[in-house]
Amino acid sequence: QVQLVESGGGLVQAGDSLRLSCAASGRTFSRSAMGWFRQTPGKAREFVASFSWSTGRTYYDDSVKGRFIISRDNTKNTVYLQMNSLRPEDTAVYYCAAGVLTTTGAEYWGQGTQVTVSS
Repeated sequence: QVQLVESGGGLVQAGDSLRLSCAASGRTFSRSAMGWFRQTPGKAREFVASFSWSTGRTYYDDSVKGRFIISRDNTKNTVYLQMNSLRPEDTAVYYCAAGVLTTTGAEYWGQGTQVTVSS
């Protein structure tokens, strides 16, 4: 059974940084994509960033480009999201995603971790 467990969320002030982690178990994702989405109440889940093994490239939504960095440690089957210069509009539940992944959805999901940025 695949499990994605996020950690690292919390309450910070605008301009601060946070690092989210997502540990995968039950399957190795070293040859798949892993990434992050986020969701606010009443809105659809939106793509934030992803890493593609097949292309070796990272992808970011324009709203986080230049501020967020996605990275992965295949030895630990873990993906990270370093979030810098956080803004109140970054407040959301952040979900780890893995497997077959596009900007509109993913094969596997974590349970989510809350990130709140105060102004």
